[in-house]
Amino acid sequence: MQYTTTYQSPLGEILLAADEIGLTGLWFDGEKYYAWNLDENHEEKEVPVFQEAKRWLDIYFSGREPDFMPPMHMLGTAFQKEVWEILRTIPYGETTTYGGIAAKIAKKRGLTRMSAQAVGNAVGRNELSILIPCHRVVGTNGSLTGYAGGIDKKTALLKLEGAYRGNFFVPKHSTAP
Repeated sequence: MQYTTTYQSPLGEILLAADEIGLTGLWFDGEKYYAWNLDENHEEKEVPVFQEAKRWLDIYFSGREPDFMPPMHMLGTAFQKEVWEILRTIPYGETTTYGGIAAKIAKKRGLTRMSAQAVGNAVGRNELSILIPCHRVVGTNGSLTGYAGGIDKKTALLKLEGAYRGNFFVPKHSTAP
C-alpha cells in the first residue's frame, strides 16, 4: 500500500509518496512524470517517514545540507537504480555531467563507453527528486536540460546549494518542461 501527503516548498507544492519500506516518490506539482509510479489505490495519510522527509526538506530549503536521509524505496529497473545510486554520491553544492556518470558505469562494467543518453533517460525517471539529486546533473557544455520538475526549479535548486555556475544555460530544445 502506498500513502501520500503534500509539502509546501518555496518552489511550489510537492507530493510525497511512501510504502512500508520508505519514500517511493517526491514530485513537484505539474512535473513531467508526476506521480508516475503511484499506485491507483493509495491513501492520503501521514506516516512516520513523511515526518522525516518534511524535516529533511525544511533543512534543505533553509539552505543547509541535511545530515540524515529518510528511508527510500527506489522503484525502477536495475540500470535506473545503478544511475540513481551514482546520483546519491554527487556532493551537495556540486554538479556532474551525464557523460561523467556514463563513464563511471562503463568503468564499473569493464566497458569502453556507455551511452550518456541512456543515463539521461534514467536520470529523468528519478521518482525521488531532490533527495536523489538529479538536479545536480548538467550537460558537458553547461546546458541545463533533462529536469522533469522544470528548468526553473533545477536552476533554483542549484542556486540554493551554491552550485549554479555562470556558464550554465538553457538550451533552445530542452527535454525538460
